[in-house]
Amino acid sequence: MTQPDILGSPYTAETIDLGRDSEGPLVATLVHRPASTSGQGAAPRPPASAQGERGATQPAVLYLHGFVDYFFQKDLGDWWSERGYDFYALDLRKYGRSLRPGQTPFYTESLDDYFEDLTAAWQLITGRDGHRQVILVAHSTGGLIASLWAGRTAPPELAALVLNSPWLDHFNNPLVRVAASGSIASLARLKPRTIVQKSAPDPYARSLHADHAGSWEFNTDWKTLNFPPIYAGWLAAVRRAHRQLQGGLDIKAPVLVLTSARSERLKAPGDRHDFDAILNVWSIRRWALVLGKNVTSRVIDGATHDVFLSPEPARADAYAALSDFVSALPAH
Repeated sequence: MTQPDILGSPYTAETIDLGRDSEGPLVATLVHRPASTSGQGAAPRPPASAQGERGATQPAVLYLHGFVDYFFQKDLGDWWSERGYDFYALDLRKYGRSLRPGQTPFYTESLDDYFEDLTAAWQLITGRDGHRQVILVAHSTGGLIASLWAGRTAPPELAALVLNSPWLDHFNNPLVRVAASGSIASLARLKPRTIVQKSAPDPYARSLHADHAGSWEFNTDWKTLNFPPIYAGWLAAVRRAHRQLQGGLDIKAPVLVLTSARSERLKAPGDRHDFDAILNVWSIRRWALVLGKNVTSRVIDGATHDVFLSPEPARADAYAALSDFVSALPAH
């Protein structure tokens, strides 16, 4: 079912039925903003061979959010649309628009579960809507999911993969990672719902929200200002995914990896900052090399964890890097 989206016209939201699990019905939500054909930077019309059966004559973009997140970055969707791209964004099961009463938000015991969500959305975009060229854009944990999905499924319509501060490795040092991963995996097998980290204030989220130190509006029931409890089953699933990715992927499409210049910890809740306060950017750039043979890494000085939510001028630099990458892609 498609209905007007919370972001307002011309955004719409479509519910994708994914069956049920032990907590009840499962859905994903596909948000859509049609392409604008009047923008100065509109993408060129692709040849007839790239047009879908239903006449989709412009390329498309699919955006995937991170952990404790959902799609609210209207500026990003508008940016793509103004350049002639049909823009889509996916709220995964138990996230954002897809969260249902009685469900444990953000929880899974295998990141492979999300492949079903991505594949269902991809089929709607390429099969029903007829797009033959799709750029997949993903942030943080979404970048880990999208990379593994692209490496495993290798969809022929994948024109490029854009990763915004993807979570490609745990943030601790190697010795801590090895010790923690073994103990977490053992605990997850026995008691996956064991809380290994209690809920706590999230200074990064507070630094973004307009009611605190930031300038962005978002639903704090969906992107919470307190970091949620972390369960052993979820953390073990992430570490398995890290190992799979670090074994090497072979993504054929061009890949762009965007990171801040440095990582630090926020000293006080809600502080404005100009670094990645969530992930280790050096680890991201290291592991980006295993994604495929055509990987471009761009460092955005002054960027925050979500580079497209950074303060200026870093935000403009992030969009400029994205524009350079897209402009250099093979003709549609």
